[in-house]
Amino acid sequence: MIRVAVVAAVPALRAGLRAMLEGEGIQVVQEVPSLTDLGRSSAEVLVVAGALPAMDARWGWREWTGEGPAVLFLVEDAEGAERLLSSIAMSFPIYGVLFLETPADALRAAVRALAEGLLVIDPRLMPGFGGRPEGIEEPGEPLTPRELEILRLLADGLANKEIAARLGIRERTVKFHISSIYRKLNAVNRAEAVRQGLRRGLIAL
Repeated sequence: MIRVAVVAAVPALRAGLRAMLEGEGIQVVQEVPSLTDLGRSSAEVLVVAGALPAMDARWGWREWTGEGPAVLFLVEDAEGAERLLSSIAMSFPIYGVLFLETPADALRAAVRALAEGLLVIDPRLMPGFGGRPEGIEEPGEPLTPRELEILRLLADGLANKEIAARLGIRERTVKFHISSIYRKLNAVNRAEAVRQGLRRGLIAL
């Protein structure tokens, strides 16, 4: 069961999102008007709807206990999405950006993907339906030895649980390493991360 917290200033919007999200292995465990109201939440994924107050933007995942949650931002328009993609969202280890109009089944699919450590971006925000968002600079950061190890296991087709067992670490730790790999390689999924790793000579098949 994936534990979700809904963050939205408008009570009716929080209620609506709960109704859309719950079911099919997803449980809404908390509803709050802002990120700063979360406290020590047990949620694995945050669904944040609408504009973020300045304090929420500064809050980021660093205030979270442990490794932090994945965050799904729901925005009203492309302008709001662009601001997130160029600033706030990149402060979170795993994130997604969708429009508020996204239907329930797509929202639930996004939550499941984020819980698995994948990034989720509405295709309309991806130039060429597969490129990276405009305004995000090439990070140029090298992968750590652990990230290289995980990238090789991704290339071997191992699932998160299998990688965790192989390396003797927690599955959630694997997800965060994978998220870091995605950011550094400008990848949005496993296949693209492996392709980038091969292209850069980081791994070999």
